[in-house]
Amino acid sequence: MTQIISNLFEISDRYDALFVDLWGCVHDGVKALPDAVTALQAYRKGGGKVVLVTNSPRPRDGVIKQLAHFGVPDDAWDDIATSGDSARTAMYRGMVGTQVWHLGPPSDKHFFDPSDVLDDPADIHRVDLEDAEGIVCTGPFDPSEDPSVLRPQLLYAKQKGLKLLCANPDIVVDRGDVREWCAGAVAALYTEMGGESLYFGKPHPPIYDLARRKLYALDKDISDTGILAIGDGIHTDIKGAMGEDIDSLFISGGLAARETETETQPDPDALTRYLEKETSAPTYTIGHLR
Repeated sequence: MTQIISNLFEISDRYDALFVDLWGCVHDGVKALPDAVTALQAYRKGGGKVVLVTNSPRPRDGVIKQLAHFGVPDDAWDDIATSGDSARTAMYRGMVGTQVWHLGPPSDKHFFDPSDVLDDPADIHRVDLEDAEGIVCTGPFDPSEDPSVLRPQLLYAKQKGLKLLCANPDIVVDRGDVREWCAGAVAALYTEMGGESLYFGKPHPPIYDLARRKLYALDKDISDTGILAIGDGIHTDIKGAMGEDIDSLFISGGLAARETETETQPDPDALTRYLEKETSAPTYTIGHLR
């Protein structure tokens, strides 16, 4: 049974490091969430390490710029592990071929910046779908449109036997008060249609391996028992933490605010019903990170 807490300070001394989701926890896609920033700053002042673990398809440097734009100060975190960097490593290893069709908005063009992570990266070229050996999906072309509009292209890709590399397993995010579709929704549709999708963000292991490497570079002595994962995605953040055997703090006021009847804090009965329905067991729950 999850334990409802009032603030991070109640449990922070039990953990040496945090793996913290961004969207819905530290910012809302428009601006920083002040209480969350204050909580992370206080945790770091107490000696804890904070690795931001995000399903953003952007490389680390792109996320840093985005955080600055949203007003998240750099003293609230130590390092960043992105789904984009994990997926880029796979792409530059040639996992979906070297001739790839980019399914995503033009703003994600930096995903294809030259890799400085691998010694001998594959030579990746963006091509039309008809000429592609594989698909790199950073999101739908229009996040406001239902991913089903992509069925014709995905059917053609499936018939060609193309693999789809998903750079962001999130299904939806809330940008302020507006819900948007993510690459995970496209990948799920492709899989449903019989195609093969490859995932590199939460809840899948590659991004946790990357986050642990980031943490190891900060402090070599932190084990999994000393890590707390924080996030509002029951199918990404919490499922991933459970799969990695890491304790978790569920932010009920994010994606599941309606289901858990969260304003300041979740309604205990609604929370119980939601977690039972989702067969999920976060270690702790709080309405909003503070």
